[in-house]
Amino acid sequence: MFIMANPVLTEIQKLRDEINHHNYLYYVLNQPSIADAEYDRLFKRLVELEKTYPQFSAPDSPTQRVGAPVENLGRTVLHDMPMLSLDNAFTEEEVLEFDQRVRKVIPGEAVEYVVEPKYDGVSASLIYENGLLIQGATRGDGVRGEDVTANLRTIQTIPLKLRSRGNSEEPFPPRVDIRGEVLMTRGVFKQINQAQAKNGLPLFANPRNAASGSLRQLDPAVTVKRRLHFFAWGVGKVEGSQFRTQMEILKQLKAWGFKTSPEITLSSSIQSAIQRQHEIGTKRREMDFEIDGVVLKVNQIAYHGELGETARHPRWGLAYKFKSAQMTTRIKKIEVQVGRTGILTPVAILEPVQIGGVTVSRATLHTEGEVFEKNIMEGDMVFIERAGDVIPEVVKAVVEKRTGSETPFQMPRNCPVCGSEVEKEGAYSYCINLSCPAQIQGKIVHLASRKGFEITGLGEKKAEQLFKNGLLKDLADVFYLKKENLVGLPGWEEKSAQNLIDEIEKAKKVSFIRFLYSLSIRGVGSSVSKLLSHHYDSLDSLEKATAEDLTAIHGIGPEIADNIVHFFREPRNKKTISLILMGGVEIRYEPVQKGGIWKGKKMVITGPFKSFSREELTGRIEREGGSAASSVSSKTDFVVAGENPGSKLARAKELGVKILTEEEFLEMERGENPY
Repeated sequence: MFIMANPVLTEIQKLRDEINHHNYLYYVLNQPSIADAEYDRLFKRLVELEKTYPQFSAPDSPTQRVGAPVENLGRTVLHDMPMLSLDNAFTEEEVLEFDQRVRKVIPGEAVEYVVEPKYDGVSASLIYENGLLIQGATRGDGVRGEDVTANLRTIQTIPLKLRSRGNSEEPFPPRVDIRGEVLMTRGVFKQINQAQAKNGLPLFANPRNAASGSLRQLDPAVTVKRRLHFFAWGVGKVEGSQFRTQMEILKQLKAWGFKTSPEITLSSSIQSAIQRQHEIGTKRREMDFEIDGVVLKVNQIAYHGELGETARHPRWGLAYKFKSAQMTTRIKKIEVQVGRTGILTPVAILEPVQIGGVTVSRATLHTEGEVFEKNIMEGDMVFIERAGDVIPEVVKAVVEKRTGSETPFQMPRNCPVCGSEVEKEGAYSYCINLSCPAQIQGKIVHLASRKGFEITGLGEKKAEQLFKNGLLKDLADVFYLKKENLVGLPGWEEKSAQNLIDEIEKAKKVSFIRFLYSLSIRGVGSSVSKLLSHHYDSLDSLEKATAEDLTAIHGIGPEIADNIVHFFREPRNKKTISLILMGGVEIRYEPVQKGGIWKGKKMVITGPFKSFSREELTGRIEREGGSAASSVSSKTDFVVAGENPGSKLARAKELGVKILTEEEFLEMERGENPY
């Protein structure tokens, strides 16, 4: 029987293939073949078609990289095979000893070593089923990693669908675990730290920490702005395929569309591998990414089984690390800085010392716990290095040079700026006062931001100017500004002053979601604000909520619940909120969902669907009192399965979870088929 192809679907598939091809050329091969404007035209056309014909949506479309906010951050997944860390070597002698151990197990055989740069990033595992990306996780403890699928999908060098194998008709492996490193360029790292410093936030110690923090963002839209990269370096468990060598694995990874390091070489002896480490070391500062050594791997996969592994390290691989330049100097004192979010950060003020051509006079100690762990005191002689050749870091104290005049460090119990009580949360200490001068300027910018009150004209520079001139001493002061206060200040004319006053007046009618977001409660971004607005019909009812009440809401954990409770119990915060409301702010509340067909039900969506997008389906479930999770567990009530549901369907069957087709879901929603 002849079936006519749908012309719209044909165009959509053609656009997806073309865009994926150009993404591969641009992000993986660095060989763009069309202008940006032409690429934008193709992408815009695909977005329009998928919006007009949602029945043709697909999770592997290039338009689907950035999804909804992450609600399951912290959920761990079991790796198909353990992700073991490599043992370290710091000298040629240790590398030669490694080679001797290898040859002792496989004597008389020719051994080749693959030499790869050891990128200083975040190791990750990507699971593909029949060529489609279904899960991504960090290394974690090697056995379990953190599920960061939504954020990994934003990385352009991670294909949502594996590239076909040339003209071969051979199918993709039913399931393959691809492993590699998530990285951030030096340039992006520098830009992020500049922004962190400008906003009074803690600096990232190095690009690896910045990449890790980017992967743990609740909002994938934030992650995509960090412009992360992924370099593939190996595989875990592979179904239906076998590889003979590590070089063969790397070749296949490139064929599937992954970026691999251009510095990888094959050495026929351990001596040439050592030489290659020296060569890479001489040019590592010219590279876009931080590397802290090279990785040596026995090329022949058959030997891996014979060499085996310890409980922690494979015996067929080794990390040959570079040495960091270190100098010694004295800590004159340890100061405590207060950032925009209230984080207290100890900072070592040093006797200036030259490291790699840069004068270093201060170094962050990050947390009180790090100070204690490294046994650092004021007055200590310490080893200093520039972590990743960028951020000054105190390595350790030279304990044997202590004179007895050194002073132990203790985090203050009260904020050094405003005197408010300091609270500890995990590794960090916070000033809980919303009106702390050290925080207020950044909080004003946050309040006026697009997701907050959306006050155009009150950005960082204007907020800083008004703060320094004493016009904005508190968040509430924004709503008491007058035109006559502004006119006469540098850069302010009658018209610009009136424009800002008009913007503030327009913004005074604000949704409950935006109002909560604007308060800068730790951990309460737009997603949590939305959850709270769905469960509380007034600010007063939220202020009375207990931690137990809040943790009963799916998506709010104990730490965020405690943050909310403590925030509303702080008298100065209450006063600030009262002044904001007295300044004419009117909160618009949304109807709280008290019931609905899905009330109290935990549901998992696996699609795509004909009648709606995944985002639309999530909204329908939440409006009817249910919650949409990303993974199937014994606590899942329903799995709503569209086309090509993948592993979630199998997991649901394994656990005996009720499975709904798209038609059954619609019937139940209409009340035609009660559960």
